[in-house]
Amino acid sequence: MSTLLAADRPGTAPAPAERPLPLPPLTAGGTDLSLYVEPLGEGRARMDFAVDGITCAACMPVIEQGLAREPGVEAARVNLTHRRLTVEWSQASTTPQRIVERLTAMGFRAFPFDPKAVEGEEAREARFLLQCLGVAGFAMMNIMLLSVSVWSGNVTDITQEQRDFFHWLSALIAVPAVAYAGRPFFRSARMALAARQLNMDVPISLGVLLAVGMSLVETANHATHAYFDSAVMLLFFLLIGRYFEQMMRRKTRTVAANIAALKAETAVKIMPDGALRQMPIAAIQAGDRVMVRPGERVAVDGLIVAGRSALDQSLVTGETLPQEVGPGDAIYAGTLNTSGMLTVEVRAAARGTLLDEVGRLLETALEARSSYRRLADRAAALYSPVVHLTAIATLAGWIIAGLAWQPALIIAITVLIITCPCALGLAIPAVQVVASGALFKAHVLLQSGDALERLAAVDTVVFDKTGTLTLPEPALDRPDGLSAEALALAGGLALSSHHPLARAVAAAFPAARPLADATEEPGQGVSAMVEGIEVRVGSLAFCDAAAEGAAVADRHPDASLIAFRHGDLRHVFAVRQVLRPDAAAVVATLKAAGLAVEILSGDRPAAVATVARTLGIAAARGDMKPADKIARLDEMKAAGRRVLMVGDGLNDAPALARAHVSMSPITAVHLTQAAADAVFLGDRLAPVAHALAVSRTALRLMKENLWIAVVYNAVAVPIAIAGLVTPLIAALAMSGSSVIVTANALRARRGRL
Repeated sequence: MSTLLAADRPGTAPAPAERPLPLPPLTAGGTDLSLYVEPLGEGRARMDFAVDGITCAACMPVIEQGLAREPGVEAARVNLTHRRLTVEWSQASTTPQRIVERLTAMGFRAFPFDPKAVEGEEAREARFLLQCLGVAGFAMMNIMLLSVSVWSGNVTDITQEQRDFFHWLSALIAVPAVAYAGRPFFRSARMALAARQLNMDVPISLGVLLAVGMSLVETANHATHAYFDSAVMLLFFLLIGRYFEQMMRRKTRTVAANIAALKAETAVKIMPDGALRQMPIAAIQAGDRVMVRPGERVAVDGLIVAGRSALDQSLVTGETLPQEVGPGDAIYAGTLNTSGMLTVEVRAAARGTLLDEVGRLLETALEARSSYRRLADRAAALYSPVVHLTAIATLAGWIIAGLAWQPALIIAITVLIITCPCALGLAIPAVQVVASGALFKAHVLLQSGDALERLAAVDTVVFDKTGTLTLPEPALDRPDGLSAEALALAGGLALSSHHPLARAVAAAFPAARPLADATEEPGQGVSAMVEGIEVRVGSLAFCDAAAEGAAVADRHPDASLIAFRHGDLRHVFAVRQVLRPDAAAVVATLKAAGLAVEILSGDRPAAVATVARTLGIAAARGDMKPADKIARLDEMKAAGRRVLMVGDGLNDAPALARAHVSMSPITAVHLTQAAADAVFLGDRLAPVAHALAVSRTALRLMKENLWIAVVYNAVAVPIAIAGLVTPLIAALAMSGSSVIVTANALRARRGRL
């Protein structure tokens, strides 16, 4: 949580880690936000705000519920991962400036959401946390060396002067180290208290400051014990967890930036006089005609009115095989024209395209997930006030019982230290670190800090087909029936073509060499003369192989066809997607573990049915648009099922975000990876099953660690309240609880479904 930072004084600048993001230009009435407002129609509007300093899930209800009381605000949703607040309001009742003022009154600093600025701020914060961690680690090691000397000397022959010297030397290291390394916690605690809230950083800050303060007092009074080591050790352990959380957050890419990367900025407009003019996409209107040249990404949605080509629609449908298109066929922004020249009549350009629809569905799905409360933060919501109340009650109780305030304060600090939420703070991050390392070895990269918890709850696995159950690149299906010489000619000629099907033919014959003087006819194929005989590779019509193609299509209804002709010899290759080598074994493992398995694909129903039969999956649907996948996932969610969605295409991105948890292969488009909670590497599907196994073990260990923290406090707190332990013993007990939960977390290296 955050307070509104004061304006910088002239000539000064905040520290790099605490530098606020720049505000838009100010007007007399405050911040001018009109350029950032998105009209929704019917007098409604929406805007995305970046909210500075959100540190935990406890901030989310504070913001959402606080804005809900603002007249005119219809919806407020906080995305914890991106620290983004989306607000919808009635323009007749409120303004964005009043919303910012309301957030300021609640103790938060808000400004228009800028993905690049937020990403830069998170990078600076990560560097700052790493610097704090290094300082705390260096100080902890040196203070522990001095403490060991004091502990051993207390039971042997150390003099008071020697002990004081070691204590003052420890203070010389600890005070500046705590002042620097404790800033992430001190700043968060200050902001929480300013907003009249409690978070986990409040007791941490109190425990550290009181331990250091009391240690200074005790050292000045020549006491036997000082507690500088426990204060710095506490910071070191918790900074590890904090840095891990920050690292997870940074791995999640900004969705808006990925969508923007897919959009073409310009298009070639055909003017009324036939001239061609490169124009910004915003200047293209419905009804205009544009030219799409080979190798260009389509900038608009529309109808082809002239030309033939093959389109790579993998970004839209997930299908990596090119689709032959001609006059009358629909074409969508984001697809890639691989060969012929096309003339397109525009239906939608700057707005209203399929890319826009995918972006809208994705944003909706991401916001629906934003209410998720992490397990540790839910526990800390009750833990933090209990810690403070217990320490205060202990201090008051002993004073009432007649004890002087100094020893009563020592007992209260002992309670605060022994109940300090170090074990609780490590309970979740320690398991996440170990489990993430185990998954990394299994070629799984997590992109969300709470992905393990959600993976563990999965009871249904939904796969996309193309690029997920199958390998991303197509391959020839049993290229037999031709002599080695003919195969070499086919492979060599295919090397001269840019068509994806031709590339599959060339890849099947790596020893082939390009043919001289080969020429390509856009949208048709490539040809060459070899010893006076023409050789062709391309479409069935181009190679005059329609009859042969019909026979192959009957045997391979789910395959794409490419023909080869050498004089009177004609042959048709079937090019199809190849299943990942372990797909059948992984599906069988998932089903044996009691998980339901389903396929939702944008590919042809016939192709989907073939894969489903091969893998033994009964529930399979093809020709699914992004909205169809969302609708099916919503049906399963309404039935109480928790779905893992595994997909790789642009059309899978909204479904990945809408599912309970999601994974995508590393070959997926950037937008799909951004929506996924985890990414897996390689050609095998085994990482999906391994992720589920490790996550189930990890969640069990998270719960065990939380119970260890609870039981530890149930035993340790009464003993501390009774004054039977010193702050030193409390610090050792607190550190011991951290060691226990860390050792338990190491068991997450092995998982089992």
